[in-house]
Amino acid sequence: MMKTIGISSQEELFNQIPEAIKNITLRIPEAHSEFELEKKLIELAKKNIEIGEYISFMGAGYYNRYIPAIIDNVLSRCEFLTAYTPYQPEVSQGTLQAIYEFQTMICSLTAMDVANASMYDGATATAEAALMASRITKRDKVIVSRAVDPETQQVLKTYLSAPEIEIITIGLDDEGITDIQKLEKEINKEIACVIIQMPNFLGNLEEVRKIEQITHNAGALYITNIDPISVGLIKPPGTYNADIVVGEGQSLGCSLSYGGPGFGFMATRQKYLRQMPGRIVGATVDKTGERAFTLTLQTREQHIRREKATSNICTNHSLNALAASIYLSMLGPAGLKELANICFQRAHYLASKISEIPGFKVPYTNFFSNFIITLPDGTTEENFIRMISEYKILPGVTISAYYDEIPNSLLVSVTETNSEVELFLFINAIREISKQLELED
Repeated sequence: MMKTIGISSQEELFNQIPEAIKNITLRIPEAHSEFELEKKLIELAKKNIEIGEYISFMGAGYYNRYIPAIIDNVLSRCEFLTAYTPYQPEVSQGTLQAIYEFQTMICSLTAMDVANASMYDGATATAEAALMASRITKRDKVIVSRAVDPETQQVLKTYLSAPEIEIITIGLDDEGITDIQKLEKEINKEIACVIIQMPNFLGNLEEVRKIEQITHNAGALYITNIDPISVGLIKPPGTYNADIVVGEGQSLGCSLSYGGPGFGFMATRQKYLRQMPGRIVGATVDKTGERAFTLTLQTREQHIRREKATSNICTNHSLNALAASIYLSMLGPAGLKELANICFQRAHYLASKISEIPGFKVPYTNFFSNFIITLPDGTTEENFIRMISEYKILPGVTISAYYDEIPNSLLVSVTETNSEVELFLFINAIREISKQLELED
């Protein structure tokens, strides 16, 4: 290798690094004993705010949800904890069955024909769906709603830059949803797909059927990124003719864990099965006629397809997907509906009470469980967060960093973990702040 690249020693590999950097003295403290190290780590960890210390209305993609004890109990079993699919996967029938059941549940959840074994996260699943749509339609332009999670949009740009697929962004209308008129102007026969989020990043419910008609009239594919909890109340995307459904599955029994890992899910129509990235587990029978499971499709670069692979995503988040399977098995259809209704009712109650407080507004009312509050004139997001933190409340995610047209606003997220008492405390804290702001004026 050294002869090929024209060097005579390994040291020459580092010639480009300045001497001042190569000879730097690292200020590494003396080694600790195990006992001392544990105390030090606990001391450092206490600098963080734990979710149980504050009342949290943070969200925007990752949510504080109740995780039943049985999930960790099952996941910690040794046969699941090392859940990587073997390279001879059929020898691990238990793992394959767990993935198969997960796929079945995602199909039921989305009302689609087929789902894969899971993906890295909701953002990469969305980007992979766009690439999939481009392959199917043989078109190189994609329309994405500005109401899609901004971080997902960033991942989309990264993925689509190398194959030089153009991204056209459709802005918001006055209701905080995708501007239908602008979509109609931009869409044409060169568009591979239209990507929306339902409910969208601002929490609002999109005009999914109107968007579907516009999309399919142009011969493009319809991609929806969904909140899996929301389909407990909202009709699943299969019922409004979505072609590819993706989403982030962290809400389905996965802990926050500083923002990951969660898992992405993807489902599609039967006719697009062979263009789906990742892995798909299928059910069959063995030579004795007994039911068995197998990796039906694995069109990825590690196998024989190489450059013809649909994706370079090499694996699935099977441990997290298993958590989702346990979670959904425990809830069942009725439980999911009840959970979604709790989130919906509490969010709308909270929004209605906040809108009654002088100076505070809720600009959009057609939402599921996330909603925007606009702060009083002259009050910045930072100042409001500082004031309400004295009540040990995390009020939401700042919006102006992503949307210039929505200044001094927060995205409030309500889950089943936000009890009625917490809602009252949040409302009362905002009332007190409203009084303080009036006194200052």
